[in-house]
Amino acid sequence: MPAGLTEIARARRVVIKVGSALVVEAAAGVPDRAWLTAFAADAARLRARGQQVLVVSSGAVALGRRRLGLTRKTLTLPEKQAAAAAGQSALMRAWEEAFEPHGLAVAQVLMTRDDTEVRRRWLNGRATVDTLLSLGVIPVVNENDTVVTEEIRYGDNDRLAARVAQMIGADALVLLSDIDGLYTADPRNNPAARRLDRVTEITAEIDAMAGGANAGAGVGTGGMATKIAAARIARAAGCATIITLGKRPSPLQAIEDGEAATIIEAATTASAAYKGWIAGSLAPQGGLIVDAGAATALLSGKSLLAAGVRGVEGRFGKGDAVTVRAQDGREIGRGLVRYDAADAEKILGLRSDAIEAALGFTEGPMIHADDLAVA
Repeated sequence: MPAGLTEIARARRVVIKVGSALVVEAAAGVPDRAWLTAFAADAARLRARGQQVLVVSSGAVALGRRRLGLTRKTLTLPEKQAAAAAGQSALMRAWEEAFEPHGLAVAQVLMTRDDTEVRRRWLNGRATVDTLLSLGVIPVVNENDTVVTEEIRYGDNDRLAARVAQMIGADALVLLSDIDGLYTADPRNNPAARRLDRVTEITAEIDAMAGGANAGAGVGTGGMATKIAAARIARAAGCATIITLGKRPSPLQAIEDGEAATIIEAATTASAAYKGWIAGSLAPQGGLIVDAGAATALLSGKSLLAAGVRGVEGRFGKGDAVTVRAQDGREIGRGLVRYDAADAEKILGLRSDAIEAALGFTEGPMIHADDLAVA
């Protein structure tokens, strides 16, 4: 079986990180339309067989520099932010034009660190991306560089891609680089360097390879070290990471055909990792008391509906972890609640179709089955 075939072909959701060096023709400062066109055809092939695809794309700053006439090699932070603002529309237009011939729409999603680390914003972001994917859209994610307060670095999108993969429960994260994987030494300087086809665990030895000889390998200031850091995030989230050469017309097809790549295996499944995080890593901020019918439904894998909730404990907010207990006090599980405590009290016992009339909005079930870890 060719390397990477299982990880790509069997993935329900695939996140692909594309760096500036692939998206932008460096000399001219314009989109590399030939590469984008070929890549879009490659990604559309996955969509045609029922897989969901999300792209994390750099390139806004590089495109914006040309638009604003910023020719100096080193820019101030405000200049980088201005370039990002000017270049983001050009970046999205390039992606729209690339996917349009395949009948695929794209959608811009700009994120900051808070969007992947603050639970309320994380839930909102995940819901938006889930909806886009369910509608057959290709989300194109980028860091919201116009508002970040820390220095903008190209390598940050590797970590952003891993956080997005974690957020949406992706099965495969593809990091397209200017090198075809992780090597034991720098292959540009050491002809004896050996590429690692598959990594089952990220050890200190792997970190040393990435941070030493491979440090300059890959797009951006972080190089291979940044990619291994991203792979560690993805691996813990149940997502396999594939590092491969991006500068070819069909890099995803190349992976499936067994061409050179390094595959870093997931430590578990995405679902198990996520529910383990809910059950063991989050301190409950309150609780919900449910009736016998709801308790039975939850144990069979169903979502918690407001109709089955009989009591609210604590002053939790939307996205907080809460315990779910039967009326006899037995803990059934823990989950991320979709309503704050005040709103939860207003909809106790209500049918789902009555929630919007009571609140003026609806967030669906009290706790979705995907966000519930049963004890």
